[in-house]
Amino acid sequence: MSSKSAAKPQEGESWGELAKTVIYAGLIAIVIRTFFFQPFNIPSASMEATLLVGDYLFVEKFSYGYSRYTFPFGGWPFGDALHGRYFAHGPTRGDVIVFKYPQDNTTDFIKRLIGMPGDTIQMKDGRLYINGRIVPRRRVADYVEKIDGQDNHVPQYEETLPGGKTYLTLDRDPEGPLDNTEEFHVPADHYFMMGDNRDNSDDSRQAVGYVPAENLEGKAMIRFFSTDGSARVWEVWKWPLAVRYSRILTLVK
Repeated sequence: MSSKSAAKPQEGESWGELAKTVIYAGLIAIVIRTFFFQPFNIPSASMEATLLVGDYLFVEKFSYGYSRYTFPFGGWPFGDALHGRYFAHGPTRGDVIVFKYPQDNTTDFIKRLIGMPGDTIQMKDGRLYINGRIVPRRRVADYVEKIDGQDNHVPQYEETLPGGKTYLTLDRDPEGPLDNTEEFHVPADHYFMMGDNRDNSDDSRQAVGYVPAENLEGKAMIRFFSTDGSARVWEVWKWPLAVRYSRILTLVK
């Protein structure tokens, strides 16, 4: 009896320790998700060829400080009591940023930061102008994608922003409706965002408009996983044919 009675407290203690471990792990995960890194998946082609549908990213949430939109559920339970940014760090032109769509402050968008507060932005004949100066670009190898099993070649350019940030853009339609725009004057405390897939992006040239500073959620840092869209992260049995192995653990530029 004594040996059995001694075993019961030990068994109870082991279950108690396991429960504590699970709770602590959950709390740590919540803290990391809330304050440091958030997973994000790419649902559309607006950032091709930089980001592809099926890419999974980690977004660094402390890059620009914190606002109510940095936290889950719009800053719940603080809600509208949170305004502006805290521990603010200004973003850098060319950053790939996740932000809340200004028209509903709920939907997550991801685009590249092109225009800073006070800038004038315009597209003319498919070329980007910032403060009246054309942004240099050079032709590089075509972006090749599969459509109905056939290779489709899309003209691709390397564009270099003021400050030196270089990245790739696509020109799907040489005379597209977004190739010529009005002049956009970026207000104070707002930013102008554009997709790298220039002719297939809903961005600050259209409904997105200027993005308030407090809507910035974080900077896209690294792809931790990628599939061709035929498998989700948890569908392990589909990975061998669906995973894009060359994109795993690569930096977002």
